[in-house]
Amino acid sequence: MRIEQLEYIAAVTRLGSLRRAAEELHISQPALSETVRNLERELGVDLLERRRSGARMSGEGRELLPHIVDVLDAVDRLRAAAGEQHRISRMVRLGTVNAATVPLLIPTVREFRATHPLTQVEVVGAQQSDIHRALSEGGFDLGLVNHLDGDDLPAAFESTELLRGRPVVCVRPDHPFASRPAVTADDLRTQPLIAMRSGYVMHRYLHRLLRDGTTPALAYSTDGAEMGKLLVAEGLGITVLPEFSVAGDPLERCGALTYRPIAGDSTEVLLMLQRRRADSVPRAVEDLRLAFVRRARALTGG
Repeated sequence: MRIEQLEYIAAVTRLGSLRRAAEELHISQPALSETVRNLERELGVDLLERRRSGARMSGEGRELLPHIVDVLDAVDRLRAAAGEQHRISRMVRLGTVNAATVPLLIPTVREFRATHPLTQVEVVGAQQSDIHRALSEGGFDLGLVNHLDGDDLPAAFESTELLRGRPVVCVRPDHPFASRPAVTADDLRTQPLIAMRSGYVMHRYLHRLLRDGTTPALAYSTDGAEMGKLLVAEGLGITVLPEFSVAGDPLERCGALTYRPIAGDSTEVLLMLQRRRADSVPRAVEDLRLAFVRRARALTGG
């Protein structure tokens, strides 16, 4: 068994494709496939399920993946102890539902990179279900997801609450709602709404809020808070987001957006940082998690 075999299987798992892994590793796909098959023969286990849509970790492979990660982390520690200054540290992959990107994520990544200059951080926008699946399969190290207060948290993950905030109505400063202290659910039914697509917590919240009465005029649906805010800033409608996703955003700071609370609604949205439960966690992953916690405390005053 060779270290590169373990690195190759980790790359295939992370990228979900032999082709993409071969491109990243700068080797031919047949050579990569043969290397993985040699490892499978040596272990006596089919590590991958090969499909037309890509390669995914098999059930047996998922059981072995924590041990593979442990070996690779041990190799990293050995190389660091030996003073190999030019090694390439393992990548940390973060899945995010694209909430609180600017006030939370960007300063956190900046702080992390200052102390881990050799570690690449890959930020991937995805729906919550996709993030959970990738965390389970080892494709993501950490996941930023939203939950409504009272939701059951998945037992398979360690969850750290970072931020919580009320849903708010995001509008342009010249919109009539901007002059009101609060916006009602009935008010929302009179405006073209920019909604998150099905599968997002804010999609579920909005439909729950407006389940009684006439159907709202859903003008647009989008894959994340950032695009929703841009559409609002361009005057295409209004949207509903967690307060922590709007407050401190560059569009809000420069006066292109503002927000108002929803009258009579006490719902809270929680931004959670999640990772798969494991006996051992790579140092870089834990350091990034702690950086998120520090930034969240700074945003909330502790």
